[in-house]
Amino acid sequence: MMHIKRFLDWDNLKERLHSIMHKPPFVSEGEIWWASLGENIGAEINGKSNDFTRPVLIFRKLSNGFYFIIPLTTQNHTGTWYVNYKQGGLNITACLHQARSIDFRRLHRRLGELDQTDFKLVQYGFQNLYMKISPPSLLGGSRENPESS
Repeated sequence: MMHIKRFLDWDNLKERLHSIMHKPPFVSEGEIWWASLGENIGAEINGKSNDFTRPVLIFRKLSNGFYFIIPLTTQNHTGTWYVNYKQGGLNITACLHQARSIDFRRLHRRLGELDQTDFKLVQYGFQNLYMKISPPSLLGGSRENPESS
């Protein structure tokens, strides 16, 4: 069965969200919020409902009103792209491969906060997935000039 995409509905909502004039809410890293993520393409994670929302983890506060988030789902997934934990009796999965930056206007309301252990688990999963870099030639010692050989 083919899912009908609602791109025009999302464009209309996105225009309304963009024109909202209010101060960014007080947001802290580790909090969970409903956020309008939109109607996206292919395997990109979508929001649901009329506001195209889904729960997201505030992973990093980048500036006043701009956040790096990780979308959440209650569907169980395994692998290095995901971190599973329990929150309020629910099995939750952080979708690390769908992480992105968003403006505060996409946020709707605060749902809760991860405890320190689970937030550290998500941080470790993120670091394990994205931060595996150690090119020896850039970490010190002598550098070889490939053009001089």
